[in-house]
Amino acid sequence: MNNYYVYIFTKYSKTLYTGVTNDLIRFMHEHKQKLISGFTQKYNIDRLVYYEETVDVTEAIAREKQIKGWLRAKKIALIESMNPEWKDLSADWFDKSI
Repeated sequence: MNNYYVYIFTKYSKTLYTGVTNDLIRFMHEHKQKLISGFTQKYNIDRLVYYEETVDVTEAIAREKQIKGWLRAKKIALIESMNPEWKDLSADWFDKSI
C-alpha cells in the first residue's frame, strides 16, 4: 500500500506551492537539487512547510484541490497551525554534502 502526501512548499518570500506526491522524501531531494524544472525551480521554492499523509490517492488529490482553492490567508493559517515558525520540515532529511 502506498502513502500519498499533500504538501505546501515555499521560499523565504513565502510564495506558496501546493501539490501531491507518493514519495515525499525523494520528491524533496529532487527539488532541493533542482532536478525538477518548472514553477518551483524557476522561483527557487524548495522549503517544505506543511504536509499531510494519507493512504488514499483520491483523498489526497481532493485535499490538494481543496487547499489550492483557498485564499492565501487560509493557507497561511493551515501552515501556522502545524509549523508556526515556517521551518523547512525537510531540512534534516538529507546529508548536507549532497
